[in-house]
Order: sequence, then structure tokens, then C-alpha cells
Amino acid sequence: MILELAEIDILPGKEADFEAVIGEASRYFLGSPGCLGMKVTRSIEHPHRFRLLVRWATVDDHMVGFRNSDAFLEWRKLAGPCFAKPPRVEHMTLILGD
Repeated sequence: MILELAEIDILPGKEADFEAVIGEASRYFLGSPGCLGMKVTRSIEHPHRFRLLVRWATVDDHMVGFRNSDAFLEWRKLAGPCFAKPPRVEHMTLILGD
């Protein structure tokens, strides 16, 4: 299992819109092959900053399967208008925790 961490800065005043969108868009992630679950957090110190943490079976499930799918295009169509800049994405391995 790998973890995708996406740090997403949202345009001022669009935070509530993004929260609504991510609830709707979660089905595009969760319905994708290799997606094992996801969490979304919002920064207290920087309320315009959200972090999306998605568990994938493999990096390819994210970067090849999901990123080249209609589900990804739908996610970006919904969430993209809220983005202040492109999300910063990295992949990680879990060392400790669940």
C-alpha cells in the first residue's frame, strides 16, 4: 500500500464550495481500482489549505489507472475551479500507524 498526499490551496471564499465538492467527488476516488480509502483534512492555521490522503494499492493505481481515467477528469472538473494553484502531490510509504 502507498499513500498519496495532495496539499490543496483553495481560492479565498471558495472553502465551503470545496468542502461540498470533495464530498461529492470522493466517489470518483473510492470507485477507482486500487483505491483503498481516503481522508480529507483542513488546516486550522491556514484554513484555505486542505490535505487529501488517499490509500492506493500501488503508485500505478494512482498515476496510471486513476490519472488516466474519466473519474480523474470528473474530479478535476468539480474541484478545479476552487484551486488557487495546482495541488502538490507526493507518494509515501507507511512506516508506523494504521
